[in-house]
Amino acid sequence: MATDLSRKEELPELTDRIIASYYDINRINHLGHCPLPSTEAVMAIAEDVKEVIYPGYRRRQNLHHGNVTYHIGDLIDGLHDRLTEQIARALRHNASLNMRLECGGTDPTIDFEAEGQRTAISFLERIPQMRESMALDVEAAYDGDPAAKSFDEIIFCYPGLEAITVHRMAHELYRLGVPLIPRILSEWSHSRTGIDLHPGAKIGPSFFIDHGTGVVIGETCEIAAHVKIYQGVTLGALSFPKDSEGNVVRDTKRHPTIEEGVVIYASATVLGGDTTIGANSVIGAGVSLYESVPPNTIVTINKPDLRFRDASLKKSS
Repeated sequence: MATDLSRKEELPELTDRIIASYYDINRINHLGHCPLPSTEAVMAIAEDVKEVIYPGYRRRQNLHHGNVTYHIGDLIDGLHDRLTEQIARALRHNASLNMRLECGGTDPTIDFEAEGQRTAISFLERIPQMRESMALDVEAAYDGDPAAKSFDEIIFCYPGLEAITVHRMAHELYRLGVPLIPRILSEWSHSRTGIDLHPGAKIGPSFFIDHGTGVVIGETCEIAAHVKIYQGVTLGALSFPKDSEGNVVRDTKRHPTIEEGVVIYASATVLGGDTTIGANSVIGAGVSLYESVPPNTIVTINKPDLRFRDASLKKSS
């Protein structure tokens, strides 16, 4: 059946009702002269940083020592400009929120573009250190998964490496005090990999997430070197304490500490800011832990009471 064009006459009135809701429900509007960071621009920045971290594995594959300087130099130049702009937007917006002013009323003594540039350069200066960490993460994946045939396969295919790569970018921006953008990065990665890593989490080198789907690591979690976790693991918080006015208490350690060499198997849950898993311990699949574990400890649950019956036997009529 053909479209009833007369129904389009209803659209102006419908538009007016939607616009009216912007005045009545203004908590989810951002209408003003101060642009927020662009999700699309932040994602494009992340892709370019990955191109720098893993040269030859991403978009441009015909790289060699004769042309890599020009290629990476062009990327770094573009990253400088776009990071400066997006960080300045985030800083300006955050200042307007903290000062409870309209976007155009932020502190005129603050040069957000200059601060954005300083932060962008500080981030770019940390890329060599990020590459060192990522090389160790790739090695940890290869050493920890007998199904891995090569480093190439891990870099191309492993969602855990994708998640930790974006996390290490987001974490550096988080450490530099950049608002909003680290969370944009982490949730973009979460939507792509099914792995939820808060950018505030401190994750040491040689970190390996095997399979990955459903992994959750909270903001104040601290993970040492050579830790391996499997799908469905939660490193989370217990019920949040509240102040006398009923508001959630923030800026406290809410998530566990995982010491060096720990292995945590599928669907295990470790909760609480006072919980520490001692070095070289093993947490079995399905375990729920709310207390600390000393080093060199294996924690498992009791074997469930299994029932077996012959599926070929049918009930008599």
